[in-house]
Amino acid sequence: MAKKVLMVVTNHEKINEDMPTGIWLSEFGEAYNEFKQHGYEITVASPDGGQAPVDPNSVSEDEPQEILDTKPYLEDTRPLASVSADDFDAVFLPGGHGTMFDFPQNEKLQELLRNFYESDKVIGAVCHGPSAFAETHLSNGEPLVKGKRINAFTDAEEADTTLDQHMPFLLESRLRELGAVFNSAPNWSEHVEVDGKLVTGQNPQSTVAVSKEFIKQLQH
Repeated sequence: MAKKVLMVVTNHEKINEDMPTGIWLSEFGEAYNEFKQHGYEITVASPDGGQAPVDPNSVSEDEPQEILDTKPYLEDTRPLASVSADDFDAVFLPGGHGTMFDFPQNEKLQELLRNFYESDKVIGAVCHGPSAFAETHLSNGEPLVKGKRINAFTDAEEADTTLDQHMPFLLESRLRELGAVFNSAPNWSEHVEVDGKLVTGQNPQSTVAVSKEFIKQLQH
C-alpha cells in the first residue's frame, strides 16, 4: 500500500494591498516531487479549499520546469474541513508568508496536527509552515512544540526580507515563547531539525533536506 501524505498550503494571498503573498512555490514543488518519486499518494488541502495562491516573488525566470510543473496541483485544493487525519500516514506544511496569516487561525488545522501527533504520525514543516504550531495544543493543553527541537524561518531571516514589520508575529520568537528548543543555522543556509516524528526546516534552501528526512521517518 502506498503511503498517503497530506500537504497543507495557504490560501492567504496579500500581506497588504501592495504586497501579494501566498505559497513559496519551491517549498511545495520540491517536497511534492520528492514524495511522488517515492510513490506516495498525495492530497493537497488548504484552509478554504480551491485555488491556492503562489507568491509571485517565488517564481523566477530560471525556475526549474519540474517545480513549475507542480503549480496545477494548487488550482483545486481540498478544504481542510473535508479532511481526516485517520486517512493519512503523514502531513507536510510548506511555507510562504501567506501561512503566517491563515495557518494559526485555523482550528481544523490545529485539530489535524494534534491528531497526527498523538497518533504517532510524521509531521513535516518548512520555513513559515511551522506557523501552524503557533496555536496548536495537545489534548493535555500543552503546546505541541513545547520541549521539542524545532526549526523554522528565523527572526534574522525575517529582518533580511524587511517583511518583519508586516507580520502578525515573528515565528522564531513565538515558537520560543511556546517552549520550543529552537535551533537555527546562519541566514539562508540549509538546516533541518528532527525530534521523533516531527521534522522541521529553516528556509526554502532546506526543503529538499526536510523532505528526505520526512521520507526517512515515514519509512520507519
